[in-house]
Amino acid sequence: MSATATADAPVRAAAPQQPRRPGARRRADIAAGYTFLSPWLLGFVLLTAGPMLASLYLAFTDYDLFRPPTWIGLENFTQMFSDARYLKSAQVTALYVFVGTPVKLAAALAVAMLLNMKFSGQGGYRSAFYVPSLVGASVSVAIVWKAMFIDDGVVDRVQQSVGAPAGGWVGNPDMTMPMMILLAVWQFGAPMVIFLAGLKQIPAELYEAASVDGAGPLRKFWNITLPMLSPVLFFNLLLETIHSFQVFASAFIISGGTGGPADSTNFYTLYLYTRGFVQFDMGYASAMAWVLVLVVGVITAMMFRTSRAWVHYSGEEN
Repeated sequence: MSATATADAPVRAAAPQQPRRPGARRRADIAAGYTFLSPWLLGFVLLTAGPMLASLYLAFTDYDLFRPPTWIGLENFTQMFSDARYLKSAQVTALYVFVGTPVKLAAALAVAMLLNMKFSGQGGYRSAFYVPSLVGASVSVAIVWKAMFIDDGVVDRVQQSVGAPAGGWVGNPDMTMPMMILLAVWQFGAPMVIFLAGLKQIPAELYEAASVDGAGPLRKFWNITLPMLSPVLFFNLLLETIHSFQVFASAFIISGGTGGPADSTNFYTLYLYTRGFVQFDMGYASAMAWVLVLVVGVITAMMFRTSRAWVHYSGEEN
């Protein structure tokens, strides 16, 4: 074929390449991967996704565990607005979350800043402050906490010794919430360790430059520590908020499972447990669980949304 004929020939589009079929070895690798993944997949389907879907269905039914569920639509959800104990549990939980969480994080940050200083025995102090977080969620600690704050307990006797009004915290509806918040704050070890790791990442040069400019400790904390620590603060705030919504064991032990006195410790999850496993109203309990999921999801989304205004990451222009 001449050069002229070659130049005049139409340009043919490149034929699409057919996807290569995986070879035998690749298929074997994929099969091995799914084989190792299958225990997790089975666990997720049978223990997480399946029960969640079943709970979603039961939320729209009247189900007492002994008879087949009966579809009632939105009745469980509308009933919540006229349920005084439900509204009280939501109020108690909201107070615990929105007061207890900031106090706990403030305590964790304060102790982390103290432990970030150089002094002898630093490792021992860090371990001592972290120990309550290791045992704080146990039933035994809740029992000890109840014994300390009960009428004529250790706290009561200390109050009497200094002339303060006594009478026990466990049986006083006005004092049960401070007691529960104190128990939560006492377990600040986990966020404290995360704060401590974040403090270690702040360059010392920033504080040295601020000292040269005449900045005091408060100004350094506000203009250097908090902005540099804002991603860690956001992480801790997110985790502790979600964790606070799930408080159950301590409230169950201290109140004996009743949520008393006067429903002052009737937290949301405790009331959910009562309706589901004491009163066998599983449909209502399922509806409560899904409302809790939605509330926590909305609050989490709001926290992510507002974090753009106060969380600063390295490398950002603003």
